[in-house]
Amino acid sequence: MIAIGWCIAASCNSNYTSKKTGYFHIPLPAHQYQKFDNPAFPYSFEYPVYAQIAQDSTFFDSTPENNYWINIDCKQWNAKVFLSYKIIGGKAVYKVRGADGAYKDSMGINRFDLMVNDAFNLTNKNNVIASSIKDSLMQTPNLVHGVFFKVGGNAATAVQFFLSDTTHHFLRGALYFDATPNADSLQPVQQFLQKDIEHLINTFQWKQPTP
Repeated sequence: MIAIGWCIAASCNSNYTSKKTGYFHIPLPAHQYQKFDNPAFPYSFEYPVYAQIAQDSTFFDSTPENNYWINIDCKQWNAKVFLSYKIIGGKAVYKVRGADGAYKDSMGINRFDLMVNDAFNLTNKNNVIASSIKDSLMQTPNLVHGVFFKVGGNAATAVQFFLSDTTHHFLRGALYFDATPNADSLQPVQQFLQKDIEHLINTFQWKQPTP
């Protein structure tokens, strides 16, 4: 009984203080950029020096319809910016679901209005877990137009956008992390990479229409 009383008294005199839930500090470098200007590509832009560009061979189980789909990899944060490019009026392969539930390939034409609708629909798929979705029209210093999407909450992607000249080119971008979405823990890196994406957009330029 005496031993128990001593333990209780000791715990009451403890200096222990509970702490709030926290996350590891993530060191972030200074924003610096380099130019992506491959002569074979129909666009150019500036991207971070701490990122690498790789050609995308698959995009969520879909096969890119041309060679201009790329990933901007930021491996130190397990992050990627997916860029998918389509030629307006060009032929494309779409997945169509049959009556038996199976999907099959179907040929179609890339229409500007349908691609815009797809961009909004893909963003709105986050509605179930997103706390907010804000879209804003863009016109860059290079007179490139598009829409920027900012998704709040624990969505798979917090930043999405598309750019187009409405007649020849259409490019969609999305930031993804190879991690379970957690808005609180990812926020510092998301905000950091959002500035890089904004720089990419503001330096983006179209080249001559692809034949």
